[in-house]
Amino acid sequence: MYNAYNACPCPYFMDMTKHRPETMYNAYPCPYFTNMQMYSPSYMNNQYDPGCMNQYMPYTDGMRYDLMSNAMPYSQKQPPIELQDFGPYPYVVNINEAAKQNNTFRTALWTGKHLQVTLMSINVGDDIGLEIHPNVDQFIRVEDGQGLVRMGKNKDRLDFQANVSDEFAIMIPSGTWHNVINTGNTPLKVYSIYAPPQHPHGTIHETKADAEAEARE
Repeated sequence: MYNAYNACPCPYFMDMTKHRPETMYNAYPCPYFTNMQMYSPSYMNNQYDPGCMNQYMPYTDGMRYDLMSNAMPYSQKQPPIELQDFGPYPYVVNINEAAKQNNTFRTALWTGKHLQVTLMSINVGDDIGLEIHPNVDQFIRVEDGQGLVRMGKNKDRLDFQANVSDEFAIMIPSGTWHNVINTGNTPLKVYSIYAPPQHPHGTIHETKADAEAEARE
């Protein structure tokens, strides 16, 4: 059995020596384990406890371990997120996973009356493209990869520069020229918030060329 107990912060795991596999289903004092039958070997590969066990199982290098020492990437246990425009209806999503899952240059995820959320994937060596939004404030958050942000009031003088990587946020005031360049060796995954919306509801640009072609129309 995988020894997760020493690292587990749950106070009910302070002394697990008496909970041997042959008696564990009847001996647990933890109130979260009111039904231990589901943790028998026949169930373990397919089910996880929605309470205590999920909360305290350790994570190592993106892997999630069950009690039987079987390891599988956490992403394989989660259904893929449907990437389409769910606005203007109420919507909740794991934005980190959605951004990492997205492989298009731009996909609108939620378009409302006053703001819009889009996902972007910038290829290695590529960029978003130098642009300006006269009446739109923009927020960009990096979820994976690394890049260089350049901004300025004049398109020929981008005097603001900053390196960004995972978990960095970028605030772009309206009327500011800006560009984000992928300086890493993996796609740069970000999500962007426009207030008010910048693109039509349901926008999907598979490539940067598609986005540029639409902008010229």
